[in-house]
Amino acid sequence: MSKLGKFFKGGGSSKSRAAPSPQEALVRLRETEEMLGKKQEYLENRIQREIALAKKHGTQNKRAALQALKRKKRFEKQLTQIDGTLSTIEFQREALENSHTNTEVLRNMGFAAKAMKSVHENMDLNKIDDLMQEITEQQDIAQEISEAFSQRVGFGDDFDEDELMAELEELEQEELNKKMTNIRLPNVPSSSLPAQPNRKPGMSSTARRSRAASSRRAEEEDDDIKQLAAWAT
Repeated sequence: MSKLGKFFKGGGSSKSRAAPSPQEALVRLRETEEMLGKKQEYLENRIQREIALAKKHGTQNKRAALQALKRKKRFEKQLTQIDGTLSTIEFQREALENSHTNTEVLRNMGFAAKAMKSVHENMDLNKIDDLMQEITEQQDIAQEISEAFSQRVGFGDDFDEDELMAELEELEQEELNKKMTNIRLPNVPSSSLPAQPNRKPGMSSTARRSRAASSRRAEEEDDDIKQLAAWAT
């Protein structure tokens, strides 16, 4: 037997020890979740402090900045492990709650079966057999539900190895943006440019041709009037 198996199964004296009730187990799990939640908050604060130290030292004290980033990475690893542990505990707590609910359901179904049996004592055997068959089917459904809850569920999180580099680039870009905001640009001259003189639009070639044609028609009409006057005299 492995050491892990001995740890969970215990020695001979633990066999006589009574198993904890579902309520007690749920209380323990909730206390563990609360403890890990406080640990998460502590690690998140430490991560923010290490980021601030890395920004503070920057390129002036590269060794201190790298040490801060290494500590931040260790804290992030612990935070990831706590996230996985909390997920497992949450799944275990939900499974225990569901198991407790199923136990209460089965117990109530047993009470209902006894009540039904006492009510139908004077009925014939065929009707009682039908009733017991229905109860058996419900018990099979409850067993399938319990088996579904007992199936192993794995929790795995895949993390990108380039996240650290991407985060460092974001920090550098943030520092660069702060430096750019402190640079003062030269003032723009407030005087306006001299305005261009207005030019009168010239007459288009089409207008000139139209005026010339009107002049020729007027001259031709004057010649016709002169010839008519000479003929009349």
